[in-house]
Amino acid sequence: MPLWLQWSLIVAGIIAIVCLFVFISRQARVLKKHRQVEVRKTEFQNRRREDMVESIRIIAMAVEQDQVEYSEACLRLKGLLDHVAPELLEKPPYRVFQELHDQLQHMPTHRARQQTDQRFVKKMDKERFSLEQANADAIRRAATAIRHHKFD
Repeated sequence: MPLWLQWSLIVAGIIAIVCLFVFISRQARVLKKHRQVEVRKTEFQNRRREDMVESIRIIAMAVEQDQVEYSEACLRLKGLLDHVAPELLEKPPYRVFQELHDQLQHMPTHRARQQTDQRFVKKMDKERFSLEQANADAIRRAATAIRHHKFD
């Protein structure tokens, strides 16, 4: 084999090795960055979940101490449980949060409530208060149960 061919093959091999090294280095950096993003994302989701569980416990405590309207608490707890443990909304005693939510979801809130006729708002409030009274014991029991529930 001629000397020039040997040197050509050696140079081609070195070029291939350098190209592969550059490619592997870039892929390793991309993979490392992807792992870091995944770790931060997981940490954020875990922190967010812990915050939601804490909010659930605080709202439940507020219900037990009559510091919040039961209807508002049920709406908020249902929303939080949708993210944390939606399967609980199908089980007693937590089912009351879903049931009250279903009965109240047609009522306007926030800005829509302010723009609604006051007679209609009073009528809805009367309906809401009667639902709260009818379900008060179940709501308190569910609030106590959810406050002591061990979330995975």
